[in-house]
Amino acid sequence: MKTPYVADNATGDATTNRGTPAEVFFVFLKLGLTSFGGPIAHLGYFRDELVVRRKWLNEQGFADLVALCQFLPGPASSQVGFALGLLRAGPLGAASAWLAFTMPSAILLVAFASLAGLFNGPVGQGLIHGLKLVAVAIVAQAIWGMAKNLTPDRQRAAIALIAILIAILAPTALGQILAIVFGAIAGLWFCRTDTAQEPVELAFGIPKIVGLVSLALFLGLLFVLPLLAALAGWQPLNLIDAFYRSGALVFGGGHVVLPLLETEVVRTGWVSASNFLAGYGAAQAVPGPLFTFAAYLGFAMTPEPNGPVGAMICLVAIFVPGFLLLVGAIPFWNTLRRHPRAQAGLRGTNAAVVGILGAAFYRPVWTSAILSPIDFAIAVIGFVALVMWKAPPWLIVVAVTLTELASQMLLRP
Repeated sequence: MKTPYVADNATGDATTNRGTPAEVFFVFLKLGLTSFGGPIAHLGYFRDELVVRRKWLNEQGFADLVALCQFLPGPASSQVGFALGLLRAGPLGAASAWLAFTMPSAILLVAFASLAGLFNGPVGQGLIHGLKLVAVAIVAQAIWGMAKNLTPDRQRAAIALIAILIAILAPTALGQILAIVFGAIAGLWFCRTDTAQEPVELAFGIPKIVGLVSLALFLGLLFVLPLLAALAGWQPLNLIDAFYRSGALVFGGGHVVLPLLETEVVRTGWVSASNFLAGYGAAQAVPGPLFTFAAYLGFAMTPEPNGPVGAMICLVAIFVPGFLLLVGAIPFWNTLRRHPRAQAGLRGTNAAVVGILGAAFYRPVWTSAILSPIDFAIAVIGFVALVMWKAPPWLIVVAVTLTELASQMLLRP
């Protein structure tokens, strides 16, 4: 059997370094407790913890994973986390990564389900705004580090700049896909080298037959579940269908899924509009993936199953399609990336990912957080602390949030 390899340093050298599901669980539990700011910020946390600090893989391998997950439907940051757990410790590692990264925010949102208006006061709003400022510092650090490694020449820097324009002019999931497609095409023309490089082996250990089965399951459930739900008229099946489709038809995850969820649960009368908005507000104040908003909705909805059972059904159903697609794509992607043309396309794609991160840094990260000179100063201090003083992200979360709360009380009307 082929020896599994992972990259263990920034140059891309390989080693037989593997971890355990327990190690993956506790690393991602830390991330699940501290990763505020949405999917783009999560990628910054992942990069800092797993590429820079722990060296589970190199910058190039991480960027390749981000590009793949950005291109696939589903919760992009959770898919990256799932893939990193799979890479480190196999299927149990993937399950451990998902559970640990998802569990904290799911538990908090279920707890918030009966506490309407928790964040309506000035202290609550100050807390939320402080977490947004944390996201500014984290995303800026991620862009800074990735740009140095993935756009080292004029060609790739130009691809990144054009990708920023595409993503800003088309601020939708379609814009992100267009930017990635542009990067791949531009890479084929402008990022070729005379010799093919052997990419670092990312040993996911998924046979192609398993990939094909996963893709078949994804498509089968997408088309069969609505028919079964309509014929059976059984509420648990209706829930699985609604949340599976919401997870399957959204690119990039995060806030993009909210309109789909609103259609499925508010317009059907399962959840009131006021409760939906209250849960959305709470979701802004917790770490981890925004897809865990599904747990809040499953707990708070009127028809049974609701409560803990409803929360579990909705939470699992919304994540499953993205993971099926990822498992289906990985075996073929891992083979494709060895070819010289594919490598050229990936160089362009990775540069485009830097551009997409740059566009997301402006909107919504910057535009929703930097509302005054004080906000700008706090975010810059956080960025400098991360980049120059190598402060751990959890410390930045605490310090920036407390500073924002203090400024709300002392310096602002």
